[in-house]
Amino acid sequence: MIRSKRLQNRITTGRFTLPVITLVSIFCWVLSSALLPETQVMKNDYSLWETVTYYSIPAWAGIPLNFILYGVIGYFLIALNNTFAIIRMRASVQTSIYFLLLSACPALHELHAGDFVSLAFLSALFMLFKSSQHPYPASNLFYSFLCIGAGSLLFPQLTMFVPVFWIGAYNFQALTFRSFLGSLIGWSLPYWFLLGYTYCSDNMELFYQPFMELVSFRPVTLQSLPLWEIATLGYLLFLFVISSVHCLVAGYKDKIRTRSYLYFLIFLSVCIFVYILLQSTLSLLLLPLLLICISILTGHFVVLTNSRASNLFFICALVGVILLFGFNIWTLL
Repeated sequence: MIRSKRLQNRITTGRFTLPVITLVSIFCWVLSSALLPETQVMKNDYSLWETVTYYSIPAWAGIPLNFILYGVIGYFLIALNNTFAIIRMRASVQTSIYFLLLSACPALHELHAGDFVSLAFLSALFMLFKSSQHPYPASNLFYSFLCIGAGSLLFPQLTMFVPVFWIGAYNFQALTFRSFLGSLIGWSLPYWFLLGYTYCSDNMELFYQPFMELVSFRPVTLQSLPLWEIATLGYLLFLFVISSVHCLVAGYKDKIRTRSYLYFLIFLSVCIFVYILLQSTLSLLLLPLLLICISILTGHFVVLTNSRASNLFFICALVGVILLFGFNIWTLL
């Protein structure tokens, strides 16, 4: 039994894997900050986000705050798995993968709206899973869509995922007339607060802008994608295809509810990939959302497989993320 334990299983089930990966991530963040001191925060003409950053977040606090936000997301990824048993064991490998993927993308180390939105996105995902086959799902869907509504204040295009979450709620047998109304109320609640603020401050244009951003469709072109984003998306697509095929082929080993969670994550990842292709200018904001889904799917694959092929994939993935980090640093210099 000991001889059959490959490098893949020793690392993914190791007690010190997450602490070591955390230290590696800190080193990568410090190295990228030293090599790319002139990297600027992504400019955004969306005035609500600019207002938040201008009045609430000093420039020097951007990277430390961003690292803390990603640390909170990593903790909630562990809580998500422990609550819904997506990987069939108490595992933290999905958080380790998430930290590695973030470390390989130095452009994501700068603070932008996608960081806060990814936290709201994961919270919405947690509450959606919690509504699965619940006898009274209205409250869970209310909180799930409340998170989407709150995140859409900073990134209005997050509202585009509302139909995707409705499809997920339907597949989880949680979409009833009452829960549907609860989801609408939850999504709209942050906008009612925004309406009150803008009315009292006599700045109604700030209330209209999220809806104007939502309906503005940018030209479909991939030429605007820099090389580091193309390489990162290609690597993520590689991880996604391998882990998704495993979920579809070996899904019979999981419980029915777990399969429904995994299938929804696959569907959600496909939607994000398609959205990036259609709106490539928003790829930097959508990448943190994609990393959450792919980290869970890849973690499910590497923990629950033990073969020569899976071990080779694991080694290639580790080498790939190292090469990706070096390539991204080189292209951003």
